Amino acid sequence: MAKKSFSNLKLGAFVLAALAFLILLLYMIGKNRNLFGSTFAVKAHFRNVQGLTPGNNVRYAGIQVGTVKKVYILEDGRVEVELLIENEMKQYIRKNASVTIATDGLMGNKVLNIVPVPGDADLIAPGDILATQVSPDLDNMVNTLSGTNNDLAVVAAELKSTLLRINNSAALWALLNDSSLSRNLSASMVNIRSATAKANTMVNDLDGLVLDVKSGKGSLGAILTDTSFAENLNQAIVRIKQVAGQADTLAKELSLVTNGLKHDINDGKGAVNALLKDSAIVKSINVSLDNIQKSTQNFNEVMEGMKHSFLVRGYFRKLEKKQAKEALQKTKTQ
Repeated sequence: MAKKSFSNLKLGAFVLAALAFLILLLYMIGKNRNLFGSTFAVKAHFRNVQGLTPGNNVRYAGIQVGTVKKVYILEDGRVEVELLIENEMKQYIRKNASVTIATDGLMGNKVLNIVPVPGDADLIAPGDILATQVSPDLDNMVNTLSGTNNDLAVVAAELKSTLLRINNSAALWALLNDSSLSRNLSASMVNIRSATAKANTMVNDLDGLVLDVKSGKGSLGAILTDTSFAENLNQAIVRIKQVAGQADTLAKELSLVTNGLKHDINDGKGAVNALLKDSAIVKSINVSLDNIQKSTQNFNEVMEGMKHSFLVRGYFRKLEKKQAKEALQKTKTQ
């Protein structure tokens, strides 16, 4: 009886040991502990691990390559994460790779992603500390989305209020229902197109004019591009200055002459003063002019009488024929 009880006890112990081993095996397999493969450890430092725990998966370029071994806090407040990587990945992962924390799905477990970085670098070795990148936090994203939703709600409310005001605006609906509005808009568009075409033509013409000026065509182009124009202009300015100086001198001389005439007229004793101020001399000049006119008239009458005198009548006739002949020749030459 005692022997049977001992056998049952050994059987129970064996079953319990086998069950414990099975549970441990299932746990280790579930956590991807790589019971039957060799691994090496590397580390990464984070400011916030966002709920990362030992046993979470480690992926390289989206491929499962290991698990998280330890997560502990350093003295400076950073969090050090120790990763167990399969030995066969040593030939692929390089020292310049970076580590980020991500989520397996939308609400799944945290995972560590090892992201390859372009560039030459040595292959990873046990004990290396990989660089890290700050990954977006799901809580921060949710908070941001919540704020965005609130802003969208405000915008939607404002848009709704605007639409209500538009629906209640009789003037706007009257404008929209106006049948002449489309015709006016069409006419306006035609005018705008015409104005735009004219503006394009003006711009093209102006562009051509500028090109002509740059190439030296036309008067303005010749002025702007002719290198001798500046020298000629300087010479003209010098000559203008000389003429201005001569004009000043002439003006001074004219001023002196004018002052002399004024003095002679007002205070002088010459003929000018006498002619302008002595009334007796003026009367004498008028009488002399009358006598000269009468003498001239009498002389003309005497000459007319001499033309008819038989003594000189032939001379005057010859003179008239000669004058007529010269006038005829002159007319022919013209």
